[in-house]
Amino acid sequence: MSLLRLDDVYKSFGDHDVLRGIDLEVAQGEVVALIGASGSGKSTLLRTINLLEPIDDGRIVLGGVDISDPRVDVDAVRARIGVVFQQYNLFPHLTVQHNITLALRHVHRMKKSEADAAATALLQRVGLADKAAEHPDRLSGGQQQRVAIARAVATSPELLLLDEVTSALDPELVGEVLDLVRDLADDGMTIVMATHEMAFARDVADRVVFLDAGRILEQGPPAEVFGAPREERTREFLARFTA
Repeated sequence: MSLLRLDDVYKSFGDHDVLRGIDLEVAQGEVVALIGASGSGKSTLLRTINLLEPIDDGRIVLGGVDISDPRVDVDAVRARIGVVFQQYNLFPHLTVQHNITLALRHVHRMKKSEADAAATALLQRVGLADKAAEHPDRLSGGQQQRVAIARAVATSPELLLLDEVTSALDPELVGEVLDLVRDLADDGMTIVMATHEMAFARDVADRVVFLDAGRILEQGPPAEVFGAPREERTREFLARFTA
């Protein structure tokens, strides 16, 4: 069953067309990896899904609701979606525990005791139970990104958006974050992720979508897109990672 659908979505910034007629469906429990060169539209696509950028034309439907309708309650939509960006975006003045419980208490109106229990369980899961009382600047980049992911999934979102979550990390820290994303995928979470980690996309995604200049040029199972890409432009892009 389709959880997310984009119908002929367009987005421009001034005279620059960033998304040019995007049609995409994401099934419940599916993991979709967006790949493509910088400037291909991956991040903008994710930002339109979370209503951080209004679209110029087309429609975005989440769980049967047209969330691109200007009359939609934006906060209510965002409460259904978890987002993790390249930068961790943790609140520096709050402890790790408080970063995770903030939305639980103030958006989802959870009791403090329940929110704390949920945060403790999540920190245990991501291997950071001993960091609950620390502030973000006391953590490594990989640890901060794991906290950011824990915060995003704390509210049990219907959809998780990941925007190049390893791009700001030192190479030795990438694995710990990707392992966490892999665990979430194994648990059946619906994920749309922009990534430059081709091996990870091949191993974890159910479907790979190649964007080029704001269009979906090719998509399919990882074995097809990586093993026998149909489009010359896809072959050129992937050759950079296998040369």
